[in-house]
Amino acid sequence: MTVRTALIVGGGVAGMAAAISLRRIGYEVDLVERDPNWRVQGAGITLTGPTLRAFQALGVLDAVAREAYTGEGIDICAQDGTIVSRLETPTPAGSVVPGSGGIMRPMLHNILSQRVRASGAHVRLGASVESITPDGQAVLTTGESRAYDLVVGADGIFSKTRKLMFPGGPEPAFTGQVCWRVSAERPPEVVRRRFFLGGPVKVGLCPVSPDRMYMFLLQSVPEKPPRPLSPHLDLQALLQGYGGPLARLRDGLDADSGIAARPLESFLAPPPWHRGRVILIGDAAHPATPQLASGAGMAVEDALVLAEEVGRVTEPETAFSAFMARRYPRARLVVENSVEIGRLEQAGAPPAAQTEVVERSLRALAESF
Repeated sequence: MTVRTALIVGGGVAGMAAAISLRRIGYEVDLVERDPNWRVQGAGITLTGPTLRAFQALGVLDAVAREAYTGEGIDICAQDGTIVSRLETPTPAGSVVPGSGGIMRPMLHNILSQRVRASGAHVRLGASVESITPDGQAVLTTGESRAYDLVVGADGIFSKTRKLMFPGGPEPAFTGQVCWRVSAERPPEVVRRRFFLGGPVKVGLCPVSPDRMYMFLLQSVPEKPPRPLSPHLDLQALLQGYGGPLARLRDGLDADSGIAARPLESFLAPPPWHRGRVILIGDAAHPATPQLASGAGMAVEDALVLAEEVGRVTEPETAFSAFMARRYPRARLVVENSVEIGRLEQAGAPPAAQTEVVERSLRALAESF
């Protein structure tokens, strides 16, 4: 029996999920990650019900649940912190997987990277691709060259694989918002995600462990600020006028709080996301803004569906076409609705108008991928 080979470019969530999934169907996998330390950026990550179900299919839900904070629903709050309603997080009939949750990004990275190594995938750090041809011939930045049956571009929003295979293709577009994030101690009353709507900015809280949470704040700005953003930008000023746990969090911020901020960018690559034996998944093909908290889930879903389809047939083009038929409509839903929610936030739309799009999107995403 001939062992099929795969090169995965990128060691983020999409790349790690692809490595685990392809190893399960017998592929020999090389994963290359340009960061020699394989680090992860960011404080916390929101886990939606679909994301948790994707982790279940990947075989890591138990490990994630031990380290994450899970629950049901989203509390909608006024600017003063008063809870005014609750948005339910729909789940498929018969599902026992929680509807929402959160986890620290380094913890999720540790879980997935350990599974990748345990799977037998060959991990190469401090390396990436120098060139790729549609027939799967890849030259690494180390000078090594090899032909693969399958090349998976999972190298994120600024994907080099995308640039090599689709020159002149889509580039990230600034959406008009900056997302601020900071990790903080979780007060006991924050038992599920919270959105603070109706004020000058949208703010959210997400529990990520029994004693920690992270806060995100979406600020509208007239033009894209430089990357990285200056550390002196005043998050405390943006939180003025907010009450409840946000007031306590605001008053506790200082130079050591580990505040991070980045401009939000997005695009949806037109189909196909493949050429020859090379295919893009995750943020390399459909990076969404965080309004639906679906980036990690969509990346894992992509990896699972890709492995299912390439495991059915030997011809990559046939498998990739089936993959696109399953994944493009769902990716379009997430990208377009996330951007639409951001547009409503920037326009100061009533909270009910914003939550209506969130609720409609969550219902659609509750369907099986």
